[in-house]
Amino acid sequence: MDMLNPDDVLLNQRQAAHLLGLQESTLERWRWARIGLPYVKCGRLVKYKQSTILKYLNDRTVEVDPTI
Repeated sequence: MDMLNPDDVLLNQRQAAHLLGLQESTLERWRWARIGLPYVKCGRLVKYKQSTILKYLNDRTVEVDPTI
């Protein structure tokens, strides 16, 4: 199990959706379907590690060839 880094920022659903450019309802559907991003449950609250979101975005970044 991945341990939380004490320096990692936990974002709420609204903040995570904003950073990803998604609707909050998209994150809710992903959780319900058990797809998408890992999340942290804090009682009733759902939090997302900022580092996880940034890695998710980085992994989906498409590099283009500037010579084309």
